[in-house]
Amino acid sequence: MKVVSHAALLGVSPGHPADLAGRDPGDRLGLGGKSENLERLDELVARLGVLHNRLWAEAERSLLLVLQGLDASGKDGTIKHVLTGINPQGCRIVSFKAPTPEELAHDYLWRVHSACPERGEVGIFNRSHYEDVVAVRVRKLVPEHVWHTRYHHIREFERLLTDEGTTLVKVFLHISRDEQGKRLQERLDDPEKVWKFQRSDLDDRALWADYQQAYDEALTETSTDWAPWHVVPADHKWVRNMAVAQLLVDALEALDPKLPEPDPSLVDVRIT
Repeated sequence: MKVVSHAALLGVSPGHPADLAGRDPGDRLGLGGKSENLERLDELVARLGVLHNRLWAEAERSLLLVLQGLDASGKDGTIKHVLTGINPQGCRIVSFKAPTPEELAHDYLWRVHSACPERGEVGIFNRSHYEDVVAVRVRKLVPEHVWHTRYHHIREFERLLTDEGTTLVKVFLHISRDEQGKRLQERLDDPEKVWKFQRSDLDDRALWADYQQAYDEALTETSTDWAPWHVVPADHKWVRNMAVAQLLVDALEALDPKLPEPDPSLVDVRIT
């Protein structure tokens, strides 16, 4: 069973509103129940590993997964469960945190561009340059004319990446406020996870409506023909994983990477 027609259900059509309010974070995408999809997820993860191996061997193009979402939407979990079959040698995961003094001394895209995947690699951004049009807006770190101008910068930056051979898969993990509250409480109650909880998480939760508005506009403004957004319902972790895995497999199958031809002199070689 293939996950959804994501052009219709998950995609943000360029030039049209993202309409987060009209999308159900608890949508199961017609997949049925969890248990019957676990095997399918394993198949997708295995297929992803094969396709990545071909991309890595071909070493001509790259793929970049951009993961955005509010706290507890499942960015870490998606990486853990969907990308488990990828060869670490050809995978680059970057988590963007508060800029360092060196990064602040450059333009805001400097650190992002330098972290993009090399040819043959799959790159994963756990948060990304979109923090510079969402978090900075909500927290009022820069004036409106600054973050608003960045929509244009980002569209053209992503056009550059795609023109140079990087396919972008941009995913917004869409979680409900109730489910976020449940997961944050679980973090607080779990000795193995409480370290992830920050006081600022509560501050951001209090700004829920502002974040929804900021993300809605950012996705609307930056979903393009060359780098469209996908809104993945994230209340059910297994649905989230299935959807992201399918998006990555579809993107790599569209690239159709080829293994290099073997050295013809090795045809009759037998190892003794």
